[in-house]
Amino acid sequence: MPMPRLRPRQAPGFLPGAQGGFGIIAALLVLVVLTVLGAAIARLAWTQQISNTQDLDSARAQRAANAGAEWGMYQALKGGWTACAGASQTLDLRASLGVWVTVTCNSTSYVEYKTAAGADNLRVYLIDAVACNGASSCPDNARATGISYIERRRQVQVSDQ
Repeated sequence: MPMPRLRPRQAPGFLPGAQGGFGIIAALLVLVVLTVLGAAIARLAWTQQISNTQDLDSARAQRAANAGAEWGMYQALKGGWTACAGASQTLDLRASLGVWVTVTCNSTSYVEYKTAAGADNLRVYLIDAVACNGASSCPDNARATGISYIERRRQVQVSDQ
């Protein structure tokens, strides 16, 4: 009796003559696409968080600049700044708003009209309030190029008449 011929064993699902390895390439391609998509989503979330923080800090700085301008008008009109010729003062609002405010006052005197009784002088004050989250005063040129630096300015003009 002749011996039966043994055939080599084949892996399940393997067709003779078919090429293998396409599944590995497809899996790697899907893995790369999912990695790039995940990185893009992470970058978008980080950018959104930075943008929200800057919006909040910007609103605080604008409120501080408004408060500094009002404080400067009060000082100018009530005699707190008698000279008001380039006078400047820095307000520390870090405890409440996280910013510094530098308030500067300049004034100019005008003759409004002249009568026989005399001249009516008019003084115009220019108040400049700059709020920023700098190190000690505003504007802070050393930090101005950073991504977290926020600066807002408010200028008002008021007269004593």
